[in-house]
Amino acid sequence: MPQSEKIQQLAEALWRFEHGEVDAGSLCDDLAAVRDQDIARAMAELGRDGMGRVLDLLPAERRIEVFGFLEPRTQFALTERLDDETARELIEGLRPDNLTALLEDLSPEEGEAVVRRLSPERVGQAMRLLGYPPESAGRLMTPDFIALRPDWTLSHALGHVQAHAGRSETVDILFITDGRGRLLGWTGLRTLVLGDPEAKVESLLGDEPVSIVVSEDREEAARLIQHYDLTALPVVDEAGVLLGMVTIDDVMDVVEEEATEDIHKLGGLGAKQLNLRGASILELFKKRIGWLLMLVFLAIFAAGAVSAFEETLETAVVLSFFLPLIIGSGGNAGSQGATMMVRALATGDVGPGDWLKLWVRELGVASALGVTMATAAWGIGLFYGGTMLANVVFLSMIAVVIFGSMVGMLLPFLLTRLRLDPATASAPLITSIADIGGILIYFGIATAWIQATPVG
Repeated sequence: MPQSEKIQQLAEALWRFEHGEVDAGSLCDDLAAVRDQDIARAMAELGRDGMGRVLDLLPAERRIEVFGFLEPRTQFALTERLDDETARELIEGLRPDNLTALLEDLSPEEGEAVVRRLSPERVGQAMRLLGYPPESAGRLMTPDFIALRPDWTLSHALGHVQAHAGRSETVDILFITDGRGRLLGWTGLRTLVLGDPEAKVESLLGDEPVSIVVSEDREEAARLIQHYDLTALPVVDEAGVLLGMVTIDDVMDVVEEEATEDIHKLGGLGAKQLNLRGASILELFKKRIGWLLMLVFLAIFAAGAVSAFEETLETAVVLSFFLPLIIGSGGNAGSQGATMMVRALATGDVGPGDWLKLWVRELGVASALGVTMATAAWGIGLFYGGTMLANVVFLSMIAVVIFGSMVGMLLPFLLTRLRLDPATASAPLITSIADIGGILIYFGIATAWIQATPVG
């Protein structure tokens, strides 16, 4: 059975339990055979009281693990409904990076309520992580790791790992540091276990380790992990002192969040992400209205451009028949170009310095697209309005497709130069600019052609 179906079946069982249709004993058997992540996913269908009842059925260790996989807002809402002892147990059990994610998602008042339930040690740890810039590697890292000394024997190092395995998020990657805590390299647990027990840890050192400075952007951490096929990326300060690590599971969350954010921006929905299932009408309205209002004002310019060519329209009314076709083609070409450039910039496939080479290539592609589309439109124009209209449509289609493609391709690079998110070059914005430019191009060519060859 596919995993998605298993989760759906569990969600139905939890819902029946919440409504008194399933007894706790039979549900406990179901929960024992399911992974923690799947339980958290299935619980998303429940109300807060139902979630609390399901958590009560789990052993203490699993309860903390399942709680850690819930969304931050859900975690906070649950702690507000649970007794102080249980809430404190769940919050204290969160991994440092998950606790940071929870606190940065809350308002100051809500965050204070969470902090009051933490031990002084955990408060200090959380404040250190929150002290790093938003969306930096420091906010994403966990400070729980195992470090080895280069002068230790492998036998001693293995004993150290066994004694401290519980304090690290992963023991697959073991870091090697000097007496000042500076990162020298890393090794795997397998190498440690299979190596000569009397050999020194320094014998495991290889090339200079890949690492990221704590203040660098978390997207760079994701890129490094992907590029070097890492499961954990060490995070260091400016002096090279090891501060923590970013693990691959955290990076996968970042990649998903960034991709969702870019898609929302490309759709003109802004950067703020919402849980669509639980979002209110007001939240969805606020997310969408900003760009739509701006596009209303941009449409005024488009209307003004049309009115400026009123005499041309009166001379050849049939021109209006092809207006949607012309401006729609430019907008679509621009949206395609913008989508490709934004994604290429986001993945590092291209950089800001590549704009000229890509512009030349895009000009050639846009020209070919324009000629192909114009040839098809020319036949339609010839059928509806004769040679004059067909020629105007032919030339306009080429010019508008090139214009839209150039706008869509160059705007993300311009925003990158201005240190703005290139995804802000959303499809609605590109389309609106292309619409205005398309109207001016179409009617400009039509006016020039009519003046050169008056309609009899």
